[in-house]
Amino acid sequence: MQKDQLFTRRRMLLAGAAALGSAGTAGLVLAGGGEETARPVVAPAAAGPPARRALAPSTFRLQPLTGYGPPRTPPRRLKVREEPILQISGSGRRMVLTFDDGPNPAYTPHILDTLARYRVRAMFFVCGECVVENRELLARMADEGHVVGNHTWTHPLLTTLRRKEIRSEMERTSDVIEDTYGERPQWFRAPYGAWNRAAFQLGADMGMEPMAWTVDTTDWMEPGTDTIIDQVEEGAAPGVVVLSHDAGGDRSQTVRALREWLPHLIDSGYHLTVPSRRV
Repeated sequence: MQKDQLFTRRRMLLAGAAALGSAGTAGLVLAGGGEETARPVVAPAAAGPPARRALAPSTFRLQPLTGYGPPRTPPRRLKVREEPILQISGSGRRMVLTFDDGPNPAYTPHILDTLARYRVRAMFFVCGECVVENRELLARMADEGHVVGNHTWTHPLLTTLRRKEIRSEMERTSDVIEDTYGERPQWFRAPYGAWNRAAFQLGADMGMEPMAWTVDTTDWMEPGTDTIIDQVEEGAAPGVVVLSHDAGGDRSQTVRALREWLPHLIDSGYHLTVPSRRV
């Protein structure tokens, strides 16, 4: 009797192992080629691992794997500023170009094309709700060396919001920037340039410096291409931060004006760059 029981138990174990092995082989074949019938594949013993096709530099940004990779780096605590940064070091006739409210597929690519033509890096203060629809544009900004800053999720007037609402607007945007651009933003700009104490404190808690501007192109009013050009060329000076927009309305004037005033500033000896963290 015991012999029969042992024989039966052994037969059940062997049958279970065979079933597991068959399921595993089928899974591998389906994952590799999508076939319905499992077929053994015999490779030469001396063959090495199959060569992998190189991925594009932005692939990991376009398709982030949630739950993988190192944990988010906690932001370094910053001094809580009472006023935003208005200018940078003007040594070497340096200026900073900034663009707000994007990214936008109708205008941002043209701006990036012009910046690439003249090998200029800029800052883009993006809105989270625009990022989720245009992740490939943030990946391009990262690939081309531009700095991406936080401009809230929905572009609200922060001075009318409660503290937890401001935190949500800023934190969600930093999260989507990190997932798409590859790192958390180090700069923040309040919509409409309207800061309050909570915005300064929360920005510092999230490791961001507040950045304002010194020259407004007034492109948000759509005043005409010539007016935008005049605003930049007349306001140009070492240390200046220029405000433009790549979304939030018809920005075709901004696109045309940039093609005119950017080479003019370069020919005039200005070096268009992005600021370092220490200011």
